[in-house]
Amino acid sequence: MQPEARQKRIQDYLNRVEFASLEELAKEVDASVSSVRRDVAALESAGSLRRMHGGARLVNPPSDEFAFTARDTHQLAEKEAIGRACAELIRPNQTVIIDAGTTTYHVAKNLESKTPQIITNSLPVANFFAATNRIELILSGGVIYPRLGVLVGPLAVEAFTKIHADVAVMSAGGITLDGVSNSHGLLIEIQLAMIRAAQRVIFCFDSTKLGRRSVSALCGLDRIHTIVTDQGAPDDLVRALREKGIEVVVASQEGATS
Repeated sequence: MQPEARQKRIQDYLNRVEFASLEELAKEVDASVSSVRRDVAALESAGSLRRMHGGARLVNPPSDEFAFTARDTHQLAEKEAIGRACAELIRPNQTVIIDAGTTTYHVAKNLESKTPQIITNSLPVANFFAATNRIELILSGGVIYPRLGVLVGPLAVEAFTKIHADVAVMSAGGITLDGVSNSHGLLIEIQLAMIRAAQRVIFCFDSTKLGRRSVSALCGLDRIHTIVTDQGAPDDLVRALREKGIEVVVASQEGATS
């Protein structure tokens, strides 16, 4: 593929996802990371995008819509049920990492009575607790992506390498028996740091994510202690996950069943 064609494809891809790692872009255009790095430099010179640590982002996203808000309307009842069920797993006064995602946001909304210490890179979670003095909240540093409601980059990663937490409440793009995957390569390093920092790792998936494989591999099933999902989860996959020693909590409008 010629540089001009690669650059157009990179631009088209970023128009869909807004930001991506160099490795993710290299996979998308079937080229080496060094070639993609040159393409990104050329596109930055043309004003189409901006380079960042390990990747690139759009200068002018195609929509001003706050993407977090739009995504939060999908599977809303299921996410609310998952949020309540997951919050029940958290003991009072624990230190809890909250990943940036719409489902984990619903977990955070149900945690105030547990008075936890919360560590997050999620702007919506930080905003939710901004007015309360019952919660001690630590917000990571990093580059702000307002539309996605997330802090990314090396400062965000560093924040999670320097702490210890009782629990990490995580989200991702999908899970299969091969492991967990996510849609943005730039989130992977941060999420791995969150997982390493926690004694217990809980993943929250609405049922549309079960059996789904996303763009970038995140971790194997051996890194997960508990999965919280909803009643739409496929029985065969739930059974297979339990056979691998993972606790699976199925949330419903009435309550949760393990």
